[in-house]
Amino acid sequence: MLNVAVVGSGPAGLYAAEALVKQAAALPVPVSVRIDVIDRLPTPYGLVRYGVAPDHKSIKSIAQYLRKVLESPDVRFAGGVRLGEDVTRDELLSVYDAVIYATGAMRDRRLGIPGEDLPGSYAATDFVNWYCGHPDMDPGAFTLDAESVAVIGVGNVAVDVARILARDPAELHATDVPQPVLDALYASKVREVHMIGRRGPAYAKFTTKELRELGELPGVEIVVHADEADVNAFDASGEGAALAEGDRRVRGNLVAISKWAKDGGAPPTPTGHSRRLVVRFWLRPVEILGPDRVSGVTLERTAIDASGTFGGTGQFETLNAQMVLRSVGYQSVPLPGVPFDSRSWVVPNAAGRVLGPDGSPLPGEYVAGWLKRGPTGVIGTNKSDAAETVRSLLEDLAGGPGAGDTPLPRPGLLKFPGPDVPAEAQAGDAEADAAGDAADQWPLAAVLAGRGITPVSYAEWLRIETAEADLAEALGRGERVKLHNRDAIWSACRPEGG
Repeated sequence: MLNVAVVGSGPAGLYAAEALVKQAAALPVPVSVRIDVIDRLPTPYGLVRYGVAPDHKSIKSIAQYLRKVLESPDVRFAGGVRLGEDVTRDELLSVYDAVIYATGAMRDRRLGIPGEDLPGSYAATDFVNWYCGHPDMDPGAFTLDAESVAVIGVGNVAVDVARILARDPAELHATDVPQPVLDALYASKVREVHMIGRRGPAYAKFTTKELRELGELPGVEIVVHADEADVNAFDASGEGAALAEGDRRVRGNLVAISKWAKDGGAPPTPTGHSRRLVVRFWLRPVEILGPDRVSGVTLERTAIDASGTFGGTGQFETLNAQMVLRSVGYQSVPLPGVPFDSRSWVVPNAAGRVLGPDGSPLPGEYVAGWLKRGPTGVIGTNKSDAAETVRSLLEDLAGGPGAGDTPLPRPGLLKFPGPDVPAEAQAGDAEADAAGDAADQWPLAAVLAGRGITPVSYAEWLRIETAEADLAEALGRGERVKLHNRDAIWSACRPEGG
């Protein structure tokens, strides 16, 4: 029996658990595994639950796939357990054969400009956590009393943020957005949203599908300045044009953007649009203005010269805005005791093996997801990433397959061993499961019990799901409405207290 702890129950962690079950069973000499998926929150699914916008139901449906991983008889969910506080790295390594760290990237990169910490200037992750009902966020954190909002960044997160701000809140009624958040969106005074990128449209990171969704928002006028939509206007190197020629995604983006191009100085058109979304390129923020809170942003025109050098041109403009949301990339945060590269913001690793200060792999320690490679790719990218990490783990601890051995089938062809187990059967008795009485199934039982900590079981998570479905029915809203704070989640999870 191979006992493994996975720290983090988001896509990276659960794909790692899935790959471990499947790959271990597919080895020439199959290996039995028992996996404890540990999360600091009482709820699983990580970014899928607390990072995907509520109006993206198709992406959120990935949770149904991840649910099957948690329902595997070889996998156990243990929520409400914090690494570094409730259990240490050394304690995990002492009772598990291996530990896979998969905690993602939960912090925004900073702009590093004056005024960044003024009231009204926020990290986009805080706003995303708010509208996704993350238990770390106060549901009253955003009142949306600004009429003009600047979103700094042109990635998919920036698009999500801009879309939620501009969308008619009535269209979110049937989603899982928490009721206090929906109330705040109904009361929003936001009438103009500016999404700002420091390079041109050919370099933007958003996907064409996300971009087209902006143009489908009822009652929202989309504006792009015509010169900024021109792929050659501020790029003398020709690199942007080359990207457009060789990258299908870039070409799709440019087609969508060109449809919106117009004189950016024109006032809102009298077409009945209630809100306006302005997408700007070739501008970088140099200062967030305001004596006491945000009142505007100073932007500098940027360009790429013939040699390919990017920089400011010395031309400035001031954008009127009462709120700034910074969305210029995510960073992972160090885990207590775990090696961390503060330059690349990842755990140093080789094919998922955690590396020590001397560059050698540390026995029994592995990493997956954004914590391994940085915040790149889409949710599905974590599947192949996790498969690589698990191959390294099994090569180290279970005899293969090594570099010269017959490779495993690709992840998509591997099946869970044995019959599928329904949620009710896997969950078992909630009270006995949560108490962790079976010490052979829960290696950390003694450590956590000594600290008065009872992990949240999968069965208790199902109680939260049921409470959210009941709330949706009571409110006449869709399939579920998220419980909007930690107290509500814990009350649903453990109505008897504890």
